[in-house]
Amino acid sequence: MLDLTQIYNGPYATFLMAMAGADVIKIEPPGGEFLRRRDARSGAGVPFAMLNACKRSVSLNLKTDKGRELFLKMAETADVVAENYAPGVMARLGIDYEAVQKRNARIIFASGSGYGQDGAYRDFPAMDLTVQAMSGVMSVTGYGDGPPTKSGAALCDFFGGVHLHSAIVTALFRRERTGEGARIDVSMLEAVYPSMASNIGMIYGERDDIPLRTGNSHGGLSLCPYNVYPTLDGYIAIICNSDKHWRGLAEAMGRPEYGDDERMRTVRDRVAHMDLVDGLVSKWSQEFEKAALFKLLISHRVPCAPVRDLPEVIEDETLRARGALLEIDHPFYGRLVVPRSAIRFEGTPQADYRPSPAYGCDNAEIYGDLGLSEEMLSDLAGEGVI
Repeated sequence: MLDLTQIYNGPYATFLMAMAGADVIKIEPPGGEFLRRRDARSGAGVPFAMLNACKRSVSLNLKTDKGRELFLKMAETADVVAENYAPGVMARLGIDYEAVQKRNARIIFASGSGYGQDGAYRDFPAMDLTVQAMSGVMSVTGYGDGPPTKSGAALCDFFGGVHLHSAIVTALFRRERTGEGARIDVSMLEAVYPSMASNIGMIYGERDDIPLRTGNSHGGLSLCPYNVYPTLDGYIAIICNSDKHWRGLAEAMGRPEYGDDERMRTVRDRVAHMDLVDGLVSKWSQEFEKAALFKLLISHRVPCAPVRDLPEVIEDETLRARGALLEIDHPFYGRLVVPRSAIRFEGTPQADYRPSPAYGCDNAEIYGDLGLSEEMLSDLAGEGVI
């Protein structure tokens, strides 16, 4: 796989491929991929390490004729080309799908972008923040009496990356059946839209008084309890997705009569008296520390979880025991805790973890496989091609 991706969106898709055992060759422009060049002192270099493990790196100036020809030569034997440049950039460089397909008819050419390769939005600058705004994610995040709020996580970048990975794997499977390559177009806007299913549902519901932003309550205000409740040392998230859950919560509260209270007996009743229910649960939850309350509620099979700070998650012993989080000594960034792929196949170990590569560290090996001698590589370096 030839990986021309950058920042978060594309590199996550190719990271998942690398963690599944694909030979991913990261092709970096002069000076290295943009994310690599962020100020490492602030921790901004860590995402590069997270998203580019298990890949190999070559440097290549695609704005030169020789650089373009080197890329097309590599593409002749590649299975996949992945990129997330702005639409039109690959064509201007002379290495778009049409150019690559002439050299390799079976190529899978995968493009991730903010708004897709065509349409009226195609050329709008797209970053996670702007797509959150454009998609409606921002409009449904926050509280009704406050401004639209961005998600703390880069949802659009990573939702787009997951869809890009899925599309590549699907295209590879199809090629095994038909022999045909594919041109893939994944839009971050279109990838994140379905995640607002609850919010979309309320637009078509009976009520017309539901605010766009509902804070920590259900996006469609159709479940209760569904909120984040205070404890002595933080917060706990509680959701009662059924009346059975509500009766379990009532038992845990020592108030089994709540399960038969006509104001709270059914989901519809509780939604109609949401302030009452949230007030009762909040007053009760404040009597406990969140770990003790979590244990109590789990014993009553009430869906819940303590609200954990990110450092707590990084130290999570279960995630480490499962191999989801791995502590490594990175050659450039020092001691890090990094994630592995969430995709697992029983009986098949994930690829051995290799830290993200040094810029261009595989030039000699990969370009040597194309028949370039040390002298030729030295000349190309002198010309600014590599």
